Amino acid sequence: MGSPKELRYSEEHEWVKEEDNKVRIGITAFAQSELGDIVFVELPEVGDELKADEPFGSVESVKTVSELYAPVSGKVVEVNEDLSDSPEFVNESPYEKAWMVTVELNNTDELDSLMTAEKYDEMINED
Repeated sequence: MGSPKELRYSEEHEWVKEEDNKVRIGITAFAQSELGDIVFVELPEVGDELKADEPFGSVESVKTVSELYAPVSGKVVEVNEDLSDSPEFVNESPYEKAWMVTVELNNTDELDSLMTAEKYDEMINED
């Protein structure tokens, strides 16, 4: 099953969905399946600045804690509060319910450096 075509992807297994000048960010189905059952999600606060390729939070599974790396730079304008009560959404619904943050982009050109679904699927299928 391929990754959703309308999204862009980072090498760190985050997905990015464009919404006007903002983007929603989450982790991919592949990432959550590698991590196993997610028990805790740590996210930034509204107003925080994200820098591309730098950590902005973490997800904790029964096996490990994994950093979340920002695929783009910008200001956090919305945080998915549901994940603090229901971290299992990351496993059940990585592309719908488990979006993590919405970010106002500093530079839309950063989106061009992200992978298409086809490229991302190629990358994860090489392993």
